[in-house]
Amino acid sequence: MKKILFVDDEPNVLDGLRRLLHPMRHEWQVAFATSGAEALEMLAGEPFDVIVSDMRMPGMNGVELLTEVKRRHPHLVRIMLSGHADQEDLLRSVGPTHQFLSKPCDTETLKATVARACALRSLLANERLHKLITRMDMLPSPVFVYTQILEAIQAPDASARKIGEMVARDIGLTAKILQMVNSAFFGIPRRVSDPVQAVCLLGLDVIQSLVLSIHVFSRFDQDKVPPEFVEAIWRHSMTVGKLARRFAATRSTDRHALDEAFTAGMLHDVGKLALAANLGGSYRQLLEIAHQQQITAVRVEAAALGATHAEVGAYLMGLWGLPDSIVEALAFHHSPSESPQRLFGPLAVVHVADCLVAEIQPEDSVTAGSALDTDYLAALGLADTIPAWREICGKMLAQETTEEMSGERKDPVCG
Repeated sequence: MKKILFVDDEPNVLDGLRRLLHPMRHEWQVAFATSGAEALEMLAGEPFDVIVSDMRMPGMNGVELLTEVKRRHPHLVRIMLSGHADQEDLLRSVGPTHQFLSKPCDTETLKATVARACALRSLLANERLHKLITRMDMLPSPVFVYTQILEAIQAPDASARKIGEMVARDIGLTAKILQMVNSAFFGIPRRVSDPVQAVCLLGLDVIQSLVLSIHVFSRFDQDKVPPEFVEAIWRHSMTVGKLARRFAATRSTDRHALDEAFTAGMLHDVGKLALAANLGGSYRQLLEIAHQQQITAVRVEAAALGATHAEVGAYLMGLWGLPDSIVEALAFHHSPSESPQRLFGPLAVVHVADCLVAEIQPEDSVTAGSALDTDYLAALGLADTIPAWREICGKMLAQETTEEMSGERKDPVCG
């Protein structure tokens, strides 16, 4: 039974929550606090799994409370619930908040958000990793992308689409912006998975404030996460994202499906960045061991850490509220047969793209992958498609190699 703590300075709100959540009494054990100070006292006295706090409260507001909760109790899922938030409030809550819900919040949305967060917990059995990853509020990214985005935002001819295409080149910013745009604060009726669309929806003012306020790059110790490691993950992820989109395009012309394929491919190794940011050189050594012994990274990770980068990435992105199809692709991209779904989507194309890149570039120790899951692909009717996709992959990698050797290669872009 999961324990949920609700914090709001209005007793009427808490009374309403008690009534609304009464049907959940057999699944959740709920408690209520009327201030940040009372909440911290309760958390110190007994363990909880999730905290849901109002934004604006006298004394200690929601941002201050969740920031302190993140420091003292990093394993807790942190959700902000408010009816008076503005853009400034939202930006301030980006760091300490996993998800943001708007008041009035219907019962089903609240239940679904908390239930999804609790279900994700099963992905990480290692308690130390769970605390480290739950505490994360950003990811390391290549410095040159950050510089280009800031310059473009400040240019006289800045456009949301142009900035969106630049954001789509970066793993960390894409994840953070998709977290924001998919929060209930914006009231968008369906999940957004395209970073270009997300930037257009948020607007340049929000994007500029976000990029300037969170300092995505400067907060990471380069001894833990060297720039060359980040760039290696970035280049592989962009290649997989572009390939996944091309593979998806052979079966569908739906723009949303193609965008999901690209974004899932770009984010598929986000767990490696999260592990490197928290474990430093010891994690990079695990990848090197996997490469030297010619075994998969997930096998070495599971043995040494009790969790893999696939599970870590899926947990973090799920916690940030990204679409289920993307979370599924991250969780099972090395073991798609373990997914309960048997539908063509981001998981299938990301799995194939990742495996084919590793097959053609076996010398890459940072991005070594697994073999194709032929049973899974056969079940989806894709077995006869793989030779054509292998040819697409080979041509694209050869083109990238030629461009890099001639100095003509440009940074990958969405599509």
